[in-house]
Amino acid sequence: MPRLSAETPVLHPDCSVTGCTLGRYVEIGQGARLLNFAMGDYSYCDRYADIANADLGKFANIAAFARIGPTDHPMQRASLHHFLYRSADYWEDAGDDPDFFAHRASRRARIGHDTWIGHGAIVRPEVTVGDGAVVGAGAVVTRDVAPYTVVAGVPAVPIRDRFAPAIARRLQALAWWDWDHAALRHALDDFRSLSVEAFLAAHGG
Repeated sequence: MPRLSAETPVLHPDCSVTGCTLGRYVEIGQGARLLNFAMGDYSYCDRYADIANADLGKFANIAAFARIGPTDHPMQRASLHHFLYRSADYWEDAGDDPDFFAHRASRRARIGHDTWIGHGAIVRPEVTVGDGAVVGAGAVVTRDVAPYTVVAGVPAVPIRDRFAPAIARRLQALAWWDWDHAALRHALDDFRSLSVEAFLAAHGG
């Protein structure tokens, strides 16, 4: 029997999953914390990933200790502190600030299909990482990342293209991540052995 299934996500110990939608064949690593989050089919996050207010495509690879959509403090107000919006924790007669939490939840990060977010990387709210892109370990992504681009650094900057632009466009047009499970299995040997150009030629990209 395969370890992953279309019916039930694999959740490792000590995960916190709140208000999330998880796709087929997904895996959540030990100690990961997920909030207000949608994860596409075949995607996974490794241990202690922290993801909030984000949409993840299919086949996304999220390394250990990555953080996507880290929440902000109210920098424009007189104080940054929790007492402004988690007020019920401090006073019996004060409620929390629902508008603050609604605004925070609306600022979604978006991670494309077949992406790799490296160990300890941070992707800020409202940033889009395009299909096929790679974010280097420890990077802090503050701006959108184009499809099939490799970025690294603090703040993250483009290092190189993963593939030539024409190849990247053909891969996006092929959209193999939308193939069904049987088609993926049928093409497995080609994924493993063919160059990207040969794979596109064989599969109509």
